[in-house]
Amino acid sequence: MSYKIIVDSCGELTEDMKASGYFETASLEIDVAGHHIIDDETFDQAGFLKLVASSPECPKSSCPSPERYMQGYCCDADHVYAVTLSAELSGSYNSAMLGKNLYHEEHGEKDIYVFNSRSASVGETLIAMKIAECEEKGMEFQKIVDEVEAYIAQQDTYFVLETLETLRKNGRLTGLKAIVATALNIKPVMGATEDGVIKQLGQARGVKKALIKMADHVVENLKNSKDKILAISHCNCPDRAEYVKEMLMAKAQFRDVVILDTAGISSMYASDGGIIVVV
Repeated sequence: MSYKIIVDSCGELTEDMKASGYFETASLEIDVAGHHIIDDETFDQAGFLKLVASSPECPKSSCPSPERYMQGYCCDADHVYAVTLSAELSGSYNSAMLGKNLYHEEHGEKDIYVFNSRSASVGETLIAMKIAECEEKGMEFQKIVDEVEAYIAQQDTYFVLETLETLRKNGRLTGLKAIVATALNIKPVMGATEDGVIKQLGQARGVKKALIKMADHVVENLKNSKDKILAISHCNCPDRAEYVKEMLMAKAQFRDVVILDTAGISSMYASDGGIIVVV
């Protein structure tokens, strides 16, 4: 059976994924400093980070419309999947679901399933890769849905950012206790719950110590690491990503490792110097 996987643009695609023909990106959009930016292959991270640094206002994002998702579902593929960033962080999941309903109303039945990643960035990447892996094994549609949902349930997301201001100002840290003053150079170690809600796991003075503490959390919660892909995304800090990779590989064995630079939406929330780890 033929298949197609639509990933909203918070999820980065590897070069192999882009070249395969099975993956499509549904772009979110960003407004900052009077500029409207489409999060697609034209996204200029360096230019974007300069705009954010010079603007007194926080960047804002908007998700793909239901019509955009419906257009993605209109294809020759027998099985169509959408992977969105956590429904707790964006309207992308609801938009993809509305697009699915619109498709069924206008075009009839088709095997379409929308996955709420309960994560973001490379968390979505890993989920999309898992779908493709199941499809290549020739699994039935419902079996793939069940397998991938189980995979999402056991996936863990961690991150250390230079600043949480964009998340805070956009209401993505609702319910969290106040984060300690940045004047002390205290960097929180953050993660996502099973429901995709952001939580604080710990903190340390300085980014390097925070990354070490994050690595400790990753290893502490790891199960069957030899069967898992370690995924790391970074916002303009490849050396930092490599440092985290080396730390984790010294403590555990993984099936594979993927390191990607953040696209637009992930760059917006991770901010310059941010690191995200998903396993």
